[in-house]
Amino acid sequence: MNRKILLSIDCGTQSLRALLFSETGRLEGKAQVAYTPYVSPQPGWAEQDPDLYWDSLCRACTTLKQTHGEHFRHIAGIGVTAQRNSMVNVNREGKCLRPAILWLDQRKAAARFGQKGPVRLGLRLVRMDALLDGIQSEGKCNWIMQHQPRIWEETHKYLQISGLLNYRLTGRFVDSTASQIGYIPFDYKRRRWAKPRALSARLFPVDPAKLPALERPGALLGTVTPAAAARTGLEPGLPVVACGSDKGCETIGAGILDQTMANLSFGTTATVQTTARRYFEPISFMPPYPAPVPGYYNPEIEIFRGYWMITWFKEEFGYREVLEAKRRGIAPEELLNRHLAATSPGAMGLMVQPYWGPGLRQPSAKGAMIGFGDVHTRAHVYRAVIEGLGFALKEGLEKIEKAGGVTIQRAAVSGGASQSDAICQISADIFNIPMVKGATHETSGLGAAIVTAVGLGIFSSFKEAVHQMVSVRKVFEPEPANAAIYSRLYHRVYRRIYGALKPLYKEIKAITGYPD
Repeated sequence: MNRKILLSIDCGTQSLRALLFSETGRLEGKAQVAYTPYVSPQPGWAEQDPDLYWDSLCRACTTLKQTHGEHFRHIAGIGVTAQRNSMVNVNREGKCLRPAILWLDQRKAAARFGQKGPVRLGLRLVRMDALLDGIQSEGKCNWIMQHQPRIWEETHKYLQISGLLNYRLTGRFVDSTASQIGYIPFDYKRRRWAKPRALSARLFPVDPAKLPALERPGALLGTVTPAAAARTGLEPGLPVVACGSDKGCETIGAGILDQTMANLSFGTTATVQTTARRYFEPISFMPPYPAPVPGYYNPEIEIFRGYWMITWFKEEFGYREVLEAKRRGIAPEELLNRHLAATSPGAMGLMVQPYWGPGLRQPSAKGAMIGFGDVHTRAHVYRAVIEGLGFALKEGLEKIEKAGGVTIQRAAVSGGASQSDAICQISADIFNIPMVKGATHETSGLGAAIVTAVGLGIFSSFKEAVHQMVSVRKVFEPEPANAAIYSRLYHRVYRRIYGALKPLYKEIKAITGYPD
């Protein structure tokens, strides 16, 4: 075998996947290790044992070596992509000091910066006090400092999951700039750690010594150590290349290198994201993230809990499909697609607004499902959920277009739910633009492989790598009649739901004590 093989490690919320790609973008081998997404020691908390991710990486690699030995022997380099805003505290020896606090975690820290004096007065005058307080409260570093000061004192490095895995592979506390997404003191515009007087450094006052070294995407982070090789079956000395976050890698894995296209990520968190040379904020104080393409940004809008709603529906209402799928040896989601085929656009008037968690601009948000009647069945509920997620992503795309001064002409679909042609077609109809599905749904892993290939010099540019490694399986064109229905529902109903229900959300909280 003369072809070079690229190993991508894709560490998600519900599983870790080790993926072998050729330099043509073909998926040559895959090993997946599933795990419980998180544990909740207290309501609203979401934690996980960080060693679970490393153990899963080792298991996945050793499985690949057994099942795809010929390809495994020709690995040229490794790239890690992982869930974002999931943080780990380690000591000098790299031992984890506490469970990782995941992006799903809803605990709040006390806001400390700008609470009194002229600063507070100034923030109130410009109506920014509540917003900055909310941003500070999301910082899990702040929570650990306030509630577990001894652990914070013992912390040598405060790392993303990607940083932990890169350390375990190379023995170096180093990570990609394109992985630094979360409530941390990062300068998104300049793609480096923030200077001490910068706002993010004041909101998240992490000692710079506790942060890992950073490298641009495509740079060499180190090589596989003998200890890591013994655990994984990898060859010692294999290069480990800086990649980026899972969503950013999805976007380049979908072939998106400019603002003519957007990537719709149909994952646990649903996102709409594009690639831009210029820095602009789709929502104020929500920066575009550093892209896995050096010098570029990924403006993004996310829908918290996104296509997790499919899992919710399956667990709460899909027992029949789960049993039948088990009997037939197929995925329950294949049977859930029957609900989409059995219903028509608009779900007979049933509408969902998927605000399952509050956002910076929707602090009172709750999920809403309106329009029920005796004509509605489980099938309509399922379709309304899928359509509601599509409407929410369309709203996000419009914010990106307005802030960036561009019009998106096409979109790519990625993530687990993109395996459903029915969901892809509904999305094309809602957005009224073509939807492109790639040859593999392992798009984030493909993106990491692209970055790794460029970093190793297999390709001279990202444009060349994308041209060689990304291919299209299917294009979903919008159906005009369906698009017209969705346009009216979106503009005349969906866009007005939050404003109409916002006062009632506040009353619900006041009466029942519904948590923030």
